[in-house]
Amino acid sequence: MTKAAELAKMGEVITNSKVSGRRNLVINGSMQIAQRGTSATISGIGTVDRFSFPFDGSNTITQSQGTLSSSDSPYADGFRHYARNTNTNTSSGTGTYAGIKTIIESQDMAQSGWEYTSTSSTVTIQFWARSSIAGTYYMNLRSDDTTAQNFTIPVTLTADTWKKITATVIGNSGLVFNNDNGAGLSIIMWMHLGTNYTTSDHTLNAWQVSSGSNQALDYSIDWRNTSGATFDLTGIQLEVGSVATPFEHRSFGEELLLCQRYFQLISGGAVMPNSSTGIEGSVTRQEMRAATSISVTAAMKVEDPSVTTYTQSSASATISNSDKFAEKFTLQNFSGLNTQRPYFLKNPQDGGGQIELDAEL
Repeated sequence: MTKAAELAKMGEVITNSKVSGRRNLVINGSMQIAQRGTSATISGIGTVDRFSFPFDGSNTITQSQGTLSSSDSPYADGFRHYARNTNTNTSSGTGTYAGIKTIIESQDMAQSGWEYTSTSSTVTIQFWARSSIAGTYYMNLRSDDTTAQNFTIPVTLTADTWKKITATVIGNSGLVFNNDNGAGLSIIMWMHLGTNYTTSDHTLNAWQVSSGSNQALDYSIDWRNTSGATFDLTGIQLEVGSVATPFEHRSFGEELLLCQRYFQLISGGAVMPNSSTGIEGSVTRQEMRAATSISVTAAMKVEDPSVTTYTQSSASATISNSDKFAEKFTLQNFSGLNTQRPYFLKNPQDGGGQIELDAEL
């Protein structure tokens, strides 16, 4: 085989196979990591890591991590999970909205190699989507630095049918991505937008200054007013260039490590009491995006060297001296602690809670 033929064959393999590399700017685009759980009703991140589920307060929407079956189209491309929004009651007022959103750090966009201020330079986004209601939905790519800009992609779906969407996005002179750890580019898949957020003359597949009243075209489907309506999303990849290459499948461990820059569950560690009712401590963990907030999933349990267990009377945690490297936390609401003894956080398998450290965008 000649050198030219060998190089041509290599190009064919790269084009047609599931190659690895550092192409996908989206973390957890395969929806495989869900540290917080598999179902929640909060407006925010409650299940699939790095993906929030924003909705207004007029009704309840359930977010969940779903499992694909072998008969689902994305399964053949190596996907096993998806993110789902389920509308659990009805409300379709002018101020209603529901979506699935992820945010890419500004420095990751700035250093991606995309010449984003040039119209001759492009990025390509691909994803799989499915809805229980047929119609045209809209995805926004929104720059978050300086003057926000929106690029709106139409997503036309047949009911209960997976569809792969691919779109190429050109640069724009108004785009700004600071080289810092703040929000850079938001990717928002809208299930519903009330008329407060839409206009009939919105421009599709082009950048425009983002405003609250100009997020997309008017919605002709009423997903939000249909109880039990679902919308599923998986396989999101954003990469530099005009070609949608095969999805970059990362191992579970590698994807988890990327997610832990933004959120970590702490299940063990040595701590010391500062009184008979409170414990102070700091745990070993990887560097996070920024200073963290803290919460606990349930009442914490600790154990002393004599294997006596102490449980919080109510779940509580506070944090101080926090930065991206470490923090000091305090757990109150214990009783009978001996200030001369070390204590150990119990594994949640023993019925206790876990510490949640959050540095999400």
